[in-house]
Amino acid sequence: MPKRQNTSTDTHRTTVVSSIADIAAFLQDALGQKLVAFMVGVEDPKTVGRWASERRLPRDLEVERRLRDAHQIFRLLLTKESPYTVRAWFVGLNPQLDDESPAEVIRDGRTRDVIVAAKAFLAGG
Repeated sequence: MPKRQNTSTDTHRTTVVSSIADIAAFLQDALGQKLVAFMVGVEDPKTVGRWASERRLPRDLEVERRLRDAHQIFRLLLTKESPYTVRAWFVGLNPQLDDESPAEVIRDGRTRDVIVAAKAFLAGG
């Protein structure tokens, strides 16, 4: 019987070994520049495209942390859900998050709450 992989650990590892350019490109494709820019707290959505093309990298460690957190959460949800469902989950009001969207909560720096909500969603809650 094959060993069951721990999806949380796997998604964490994928996020840690990925470059910021790769993460920005992935999130840009999955969520769009505007939503990614909103989540990480940058004014110009084109900045996300610059990160994705490696023309510029985030200078603020908090921005990098939010990018990595959003990437890890998206990848975790993708283990059981379609990209369309995951995108809808990021922008929709979430009862686990006091009816705020996960994107807003990530922007506020409360990633742990979003991870708990993502795991609850995957568990059927």
